[in-house]
Amino acid sequence: MEKSGNTILITGGGSGIGRELAHRWHDLGNTVIVAGRTQSSLDETASGRKNIYTMLLDVSDAGDIARFAKEVVEKHPSLNVLVNNAGVMRYESISDPRDLGDAEAIVVTNLLGPIRLIDGLVDHLKAQGNGVIVNVTSGLGFVPMPSAATYSATKAAVHSYTVSLRVKLAGSVEVIELAPPAVQTELTPGQSTREGYMPLDEFIEETMEGFTASETPAEVLTDKVLFLRNAEAEGCFEDALAMTSQF
Repeated sequence: MEKSGNTILITGGGSGIGRELAHRWHDLGNTVIVAGRTQSSLDETASGRKNIYTMLLDVSDAGDIARFAKEVVEKHPSLNVLVNNAGVMRYESISDPRDLGDAEAIVVTNLLGPIRLIDGLVDHLKAQGNGVIVNVTSGLGFVPMPSAATYSATKAAVHSYTVSLRVKLAGSVEVIELAPPAVQTELTPGQSTREGYMPLDEFIEETMEGFTASETPAEVLTDKVLFLRNAEAEGCFEDALAMTSQF
């Protein structure tokens, strides 16, 4: 992925990781489109930066994704980078029967949302000649957190989908996975100040080192996520699972 001169679409760009990536990429000389459900939050992201544009999008709505995919290409024909960052995480008890509304919403947003948006934009990205897809997963896609089982499962699924996508789009679109560790954002209530989680500014700083390297790696990882990413290969999966099970 080139450091500058891109037109980058970031879903979930109204807060947290999406907002900070938007700022850093903009300041490197890229045009950035932030998309999300709340106009006021998107406006805060764009404030003071002339080349950040806002567009409303509900990634949980198939019809809205189809509408958006057509509209964003019409408004920003130079679009060449898609960052699937929008997601939801909810804690759940899976050992007893329950209302599955939360689980269904997580699957629709975290898994079907990226699949649908990629489907809507893939032909445009292939035609650009320098197209890039960045899928944001999680360390929990490699070692699940049992108290967030559906979230962990969707991130594992997006990891797998990304691997397949990289094979099928080889030579036409660069496919990158960004797998954060636990980061201090408002993904869940109180998470932005939770002890032991990686401060957002440190995460962004280390992440941008990957995106500004001479050759962007297929997986952009911080040191703090490597324990989860490599747990199975290094024979410490059970230890890692015991750790995530404490939350």
